[in-house]
Amino acid sequence: PDQNTAVSGLKEALAIGTKNAVKAVSKADGYFCNAMVKILLPDKIRKVADMVAKLGFQKQVDDLTLTMNRAAEAAAPKATSLFVDAIKTMTFDDARKILQGGDTAATEYFKDKTSKHLYDAFKPVVVENMNKVGVAKAYKAMMAPAENIPLIPKESVDLDHYVTNKALEGLFVMVGEEEKKIRSDPAARVTDLLKTVFGKPE
Repeated sequence: PDQNTAVSGLKEALAIGTKNAVKAVSKADGYFCNAMVKILLPDKIRKVADMVAKLGFQKQVDDLTLTMNRAAEAAAPKATSLFVDAIKTMTFDDARKILQGGDTAATEYFKDKTSKHLYDAFKPVVVENMNKVGVAKAYKAMMAPAENIPLIPKESVDLDHYVTNKALEGLFVMVGEEEKKIRSDPAARVTDLLKTVFGKPE
């Protein structure tokens, strides 16, 4: 395809791919039931979590994990407009590099262009939803049994920052998966333009 067609096709591919990625993580269990992006407890408190689980408080540990993932699922739709803006402002040179790049060249471009804005957009929604779904409460409930156990480090962790970062990491994993699909799987090229740009010549 000529260069203008190639750039148009790439932008269309990225619009479809990012929309699919956001949709995948925004639904209920979008993070929680997807092993690739599920947000696990921070390493800093994993030891405490393992200990309290053994003492019969597994539910408290599970509740904290679930509420963190629910907050991420609520924040994910904020990404759509930022991805759209990044696609609109993509230069011809950007597009050429992405088309000639590796399987996740576009995903890397998005990381570079949107990470800071996404963090700023995600964090307030994560914080609001962590309050709504009771993350602080779940955290306290999980940590309470550990208060009486000597020799266990009671490290504090900034869960708002942690969940926001993990939500973004997971989102980019899904964007990367969508990009790989469009590059390698003919069935993922759902428009004629995508078939023209990404189809391999016979």
